Amino acid sequence: MDQRDKAERFRKLHEGRGAFVIANPWDAGSARILEGLGFAALATSSGASAGVLGRRDGQVKRDEALAQARAIVAATTLPVSADLEKGFGDAPAHAAETIRLAAAVGLVGGSIEDATGDRERPLYDLGHAAERIAAAVQAARALPFPFTLTARAENFLRGNPDLEDTIRRLQAFEAAGADVLFAPGLPDLPAVRAVCAAVKKPVNFMAGIKGRSFTVAELEAAGVRRVSLATSLYRAAMTGLADAAREVNDKGSFGYLERCLSTAELNAFMDG
Repeated sequence: MDQRDKAERFRKLHEGRGAFVIANPWDAGSARILEGLGFAALATSSGASAGVLGRRDGQVKRDEALAQARAIVAATTLPVSADLEKGFGDAPAHAAETIRLAAAVGLVGGSIEDATGDRERPLYDLGHAAERIAAAVQAARALPFPFTLTARAENFLRGNPDLEDTIRRLQAFEAAGADVLFAPGLPDLPAVRAVCAAVKKPVNFMAGIKGRSFTVAELEAAGVRRVSLATSLYRAAMTGLADAAREVNDKGSFGYLERCLSTAELNAFMDG
């Protein structure tokens, strides 16, 4: 399956009657496992990408993020989208260039957010944020396949839990041409319903926050078309690592081995 085929397959997933889950691997091996378990599409997570490098979210450079994405793309036959953060630069041109580079490593989708990375000024003003999305959309439309551009409104993760402003931002990003709209951190299902009712493009919901993650059925009923898992699978894997290591270190026992995949089971995923 070539890149155009993957891109078209990914676009069609958003056009289905129900919601689908896009799983978030952090390396080639986890991508193979998720494909083997039956997920229809994958997406990178900036937080998981940072964790793999021993860093906090937001501390990965563009070439490092794209190298990880390239490895995931090469490991799977599934469509892969990417968390491209703010586009690794403030100017609209930076967002556009990041989309072009993302396509060059085999990605068929990616997200651009309105968070600045600056604690003193955590969000771009709406006009500049929309210009950045418009530039990313223009770059995506110039590609020889339908790259799916997701626009993220980061209010609820950046200390400004203002639903009205979040909806205004998503509507501006929709007008700028974004294919999918995304407001991570929405607090409850009424907020999810309000966002979905306010826009016409597919809405992505991010599962992974305690107390603010709902079932796929609930999200689908609220109007969500795509559910992403953010860092949650990576955190679940690291929880298993920490629990096993603590058992060995604190008790000198190896009970975790009874809960592990066998080498043969793991190899079956790697063999595809």
